[in-house]
Amino acid sequence: MSMLEGKKILITGVLTADSLAFGVAQLAQEQGAEVLLTGFGRGLRLTQRTARKLDPVPDVLELDVTDPEQGAALAVELAERWGRVDGALHAVGFAPESCLGDDFMAPNWDDVSVAVHVSAYSLRSLTDIVAPLMTEGGSVVGLTFDATVSWPAYNWMGVAKAALESLNRYLARELGPKGIRCNLVAAGPMKTIAAKSIPGFAAFEDEWVKRAPLGWDVTDAEGVSKACVALLSDWFPHTTGSIIHVDGGYHSIGA
Repeated sequence: MSMLEGKKILITGVLTADSLAFGVAQLAQEQGAEVLLTGFGRGLRLTQRTARKLDPVPDVLELDVTDPEQGAALAVELAERWGRVDGALHAVGFAPESCLGDDFMAPNWDDVSVAVHVSAYSLRSLTDIVAPLMTEGGSVVGLTFDATVSWPAYNWMGVAKAALESLNRYLARELGPKGIRCNLVAAGPMKTIAAKSIPGFAAFEDEWVKRAPLGWDVTDAEGVSKACVALLSDWFPHTTGSIIHVDGGYHSIGA
């Protein structure tokens, strides 16, 4: 039996076939899940176009994670279409240009608040949508980039990811009594649209390849997809509030 046989999985964050979320959607389908994607704004058509590379081609529903009305509408759509949700992938992140790069002190609160809202608080927003439709065994999985240390150029996105990682723990505490799990996968650097938007991110990639004990291929996201699908499945029934590192072991190396 496939790992996600019969499960209904909502996946955010698919823009191109290089998106980490695309790999998760593809593997989830291969493992028997019925998948729906979300997109919004100018990226909606891009998500719809990329969805055609999946088999079967999933529908794409509109969701701006900062818009409560769209969240409420999506919850109604999921209830009418599926009646339940078994799992959801949070792969949403954004920071204004001022929040990234060489000057950590440059952005004002307005820009920082956007980064925190979209990249951290949105996990709570997504959970508000799917958790009422989940029964015991439901799983929310998010993507992060290790926020236990500071990184060059990552700046306020790193702060937002730290908030995301804390939020994951509090959501696990909140949802645990209902039998719903909430975990994160901390991926190493990958060649994605999101990575390309971060000044100097190529230096991360070079350093990872040199230092990761298991080695690291910035073009191979299979390990990330497998970790996410495993957490969405029933194979981690007692794991919640955790961060699973899929980074070649880089996080474990001091010097």
